[in-house]
Amino acid sequence: MASHRKPRTRVRTTAPALGITTAAFASVGLLAQTAGAAPAAPTAPKPTVEEVQKKVDDLYRQAGTATQKYNLAKEKTEQQRKSVDGLLDAVAKRTERLNEARRKLGNYAAAQYRSGSVTPTAALLLADSPQAYFDQNRLMDRMTERQKTDVTDFEQQQAAASQQRAEATRSLETLTESQASLKASKQDVQRKLGEARELLSRLTAEEKARLAELEKKREAEARRKAEAKAEAERKRQQEEAQKAESETDTDTATDTGTGTGTAPGSGTGTAPGSGTGTGTGAGSTDAYAVKAEKVLAFARAQIGKPYVWGAAGPSSYDCSGLTQGAWKAAGVALPRTTWDQVNVGTRVATDNLRPGDLVFFYDDISHVGIYIGGGKMIHAPKPGAYVREESVYYMPIYGSVRPA
Repeated sequence: MASHRKPRTRVRTTAPALGITTAAFASVGLLAQTAGAAPAAPTAPKPTVEEVQKKVDDLYRQAGTATQKYNLAKEKTEQQRKSVDGLLDAVAKRTERLNEARRKLGNYAAAQYRSGSVTPTAALLLADSPQAYFDQNRLMDRMTERQKTDVTDFEQQQAAASQQRAEATRSLETLTESQASLKASKQDVQRKLGEARELLSRLTAEEKARLAELEKKREAEARRKAEAKAEAERKRQQEEAQKAESETDTDTATDTGTGTGTAPGSGTGTAPGSGTGTGTGAGSTDAYAVKAEKVLAFARAQIGKPYVWGAAGPSSYDCSGLTQGAWKAAGVALPRTTWDQVNVGTRVATDNLRPGDLVFFYDDISHVGIYIGGGKMIHAPKPGAYVREESVYYMPIYGSVRPA
């Protein structure tokens, strides 16, 4: 018997094939994106500790240069502000005198308006007598001369006031420029110091230890050179003392002659060696030594105070602020910046340095210290450091001067 049930229609599913196709398309798209993407930029190699040290040192030096620019701009700004204040005071006083002259002329005009214009004929007819007319006429002549003088004075005051106002305006413009330069120098210092701090902050603990080791080696080399200079100075002092002693013995032998007449040494005049003075050279040397003692006493009293760029005491200093303050204690006024201080006094060679001399560093003359002898100096080193004693060979020497 035949079945009356309908045969089931087989439905062929394509889901697995569809899934594979979607995955394939996705893979192809990803590969296409990867192929079309730009190649990644190569990572810059991390700088070595030595490179970081060199870069940081250079940034500190640049910050020192910018600090001197700041000091110069600040000094100019202060001077210009004083000049502007003086000019404004002068303009105010001149304006007051101008107003006084203007009041006088106003009074004359008002008096003329009240009295009206009188002709000489009318004045003669209205006078009590001819003599009275002539007396009044002479008085009017004198008043006219005085009025002329007042008019001339007014014109002079007006011209002078105008000139002073123009000068004050120019000074104000210069002050504005100095203030802009001051601001730019300040920003430059802060930017350099910020870059240095950023470089140091990236170092690992191991790299910081390595950097400290390199710094110690550099300090040790600078100390070695200072010790060698100290030894050379000691030998030179011994030789000078021996020479002076030998000259004294020779002079004594010459002065003790027993002959008569005009033989050498027998007189009481000005024979060689008979004087007791130290001579111009020695006297000058002794005077400088006295000043240098005051300079060094001041500098030593500042040891331990922090370096702050742009500071000139009393609680903190930058390098030229310290040298300026130290020599001020000895009665010598130094300019504010290293660039000006290097031109004060007499230039001296490194081999001839004496305590109190100023030693300048780097080709741009951006740092200075006070020589104390033995190859050492007292200076305000850099941000984060304190006023201290250190070898003059820690930095490249530019030159030295003896301020007084």
